[in-house]
Amino acid sequence: MIRTCRHLLISGRVQGVCFRHYTRQEALKNGVHGWVKNLPDGRVEALLEGPKTAVAATIAWCQQGPEAAQVDRVDIEDPKRDEKFTSFTIR
Repeated sequence: MIRTCRHLLISGRVQGVCFRHYTRQEALKNGVHGWVKNLPDGRVEALLEGPKTAVAATIAWCQQGPEAAQVDRVDIEDPKRDEKFTSFTIR
């Protein structure tokens, strides 16, 4: 199984719509570890680590978000460091 790690910056109407909560649910459903948090500028930041296909599925979900969200853009990068996580947390 190929593992990967991706850093996401999600823009749009993504705060105040339970984006972090639903991202955590989706990550756990897919077997992805890492974290998600709100940024002061209104974006949501996430770090996803796990099997390549599971991370890809979680990214695809983040590009849509929960029903109340309006995702305008998702910037995806390889993180500067490769971390290993054992759970998925909301920061």
